[in-house]
Parts: sequence; structure tokens; C-alpha cells
Amino acid sequence: MESLRRQIEKQVHSLTGASLGVLDLDQPRGDAGLFGPESMVWEVHADFTAMMVGGISALLLQMLHPLALAGVWDHSTFRQDMLGRLRRTSLFIAGTTYGGLHDAEQLIDKVRRIHLQVVGHAPDGRPYSASDPELLTWVHVSEVSQFLAGYLRYVDPQLPVAEQDRYYREVALIAERLGAQGVPKSAQAVADYLQRMRPQLLCDERTREVVRLLHSAPMPSILAKPFGGLMMQAGVDLLPDWASELLGEHQAAWRRPLIRTSVQRTANLLRWAVRNSAAQRARRRLTP
Repeated sequence: MESLRRQIEKQVHSLTGASLGVLDLDQPRGDAGLFGPESMVWEVHADFTAMMVGGISALLLQMLHPLALAGVWDHSTFRQDMLGRLRRTSLFIAGTTYGGLHDAEQLIDKVRRIHLQVVGHAPDGRPYSASDPELLTWVHVSEVSQFLAGYLRYVDPQLPVAEQDRYYREVALIAERLGAQGVPKSAQAVADYLQRMRPQLLCDERTREVVRLLHSAPMPSILAKPFGGLMMQAGVDLLPDWASELLGEHQAAWRRPLIRTSVQRTANLLRWAVRNSAAQRARRRLTP
């Protein structure tokens, strides 16, 4: 049983930034980082399965914005190295959430510098820049709204709205440090923002190519392949109905309860197996 537990945890870590070996969440001792253990950010970002589902759903939502998609299409290795992109994104989220203050600030500064180089023109001729405050707000909101949606579905469906609002207020710090402006900081403000953004969103051939790539995403081992397929189905299921319709990702009503039950069982297994998650290591770092 112990061997099985270690093997499962190894597979989980192979999907995350932990596999890159560049972030030490065990140090410095006593450093609570940007948020600390009493924050809603620590709480919402702690569960691997909910964050994986939320992250896939966030990417699908983000790619509906033509300028966000153009930046990824032109400047990212996403299509050639999807697993690497997943790990680097995971590293940023884990480091800014659970890392010490110096590590978190370094990660933010690094991304800001990278964003300065991500400029170009979308297929319709419009210029884009990854440093555009409005585009940064879109990427942030589409990401954290789906992280919270994953948490509400697979961890705590009864989380009070006041605590959801606290999460949005706290996590806005990262977006603002990256240069975002007008970041919505409550559940209602996020819902209103997404509604206002809908006329700007579309699904074109590039978007459909991203969806196809996600459906066939490589996994670090043959054992992880079924997990990846389930996470993709769950990510689609987590989307707002209007977004899944725009993407053309239709799921039969009878399938959705089966997907959710399968994800919940997977989540329970991973919670049993994983003993060195980013959240667990960060909490140990603060233990006297």
C-alpha cells in the first residue's frame, strides 16, 4: 500500500512545477509569502484535482479571447510542449501562492519581463501585447474564476459568498502586480465582468486546434493517460454553458454526473496519496 501511495504521488508531481526542481517550498522557514495560511488563496489552491480541472477549464475559456489566443499561438511552445507549459504554469501558481516572499516576487517579475516581449498582431490585424492591462485582467479573471469553480464543485460547494469574495480580493494582488487594472474583486463583479466580455469572444480554427490538442494532451506516463482524459472532460463540464456552446463542446446531460463522480473518486484517492503538495510543504515551513 505504501508503494502504491508513493507511485501515485510521483505521478502527480510529474505533472506539476515540482518536477522542474527550481522552487524550494520548504524554505525560508517562517516565511508566509504573499498570502499566508489563513488566506482563502491558500485554501482554494490547495487541492490538486480541483486545480487541475479548473486550470484546463480556464485555458479553454482564455482561448476564446482572440488577442489572448494570438499571444499564446505566436509566442508560446504550448502546441509543441504542452506538458512543459503545464509545469511552468503550475510553478508560477504554486510559487506565488505558497512560496516565500522573495520567490513569489521573483516569479512575478520574471513573468512581467516575459510579457514585455509578447507583442504582435492577431489574424484580424489588431495589435496585442501581453502587458496590456485589459488583456491581463481577462487572463486573470478567466483563470481564477475557474479555479474557484473547481473548488466549489469538488471541495466545498457550500463555501459562503463572503469567502468567495475574499478569495477574489486576495488573489487580485497577483494580477495587479503583473499590471492588470480594474480587476473585479467579488463573485458578483466577476460574473458581471464575464458577461460584459462575451461579445469580444469567439471560437475560430485556432481555438478549435487548441481544443483538439487538449483532448490529445500527452501525459508523463501511460498510467496517467486516463487521468488526463477525465480532467479534460471535467474541465469542459466546469465551463459556463455559454462558453462550452461557443467552443462546440457538447456533453450529454447523462454524462455529466458520471464525470463528476469519477473526478470526486479520483480526488479522494489523490488526497490520500499526496503528502508533499505545495500547500503541505508550505504549512510545514511555517511550523515552529
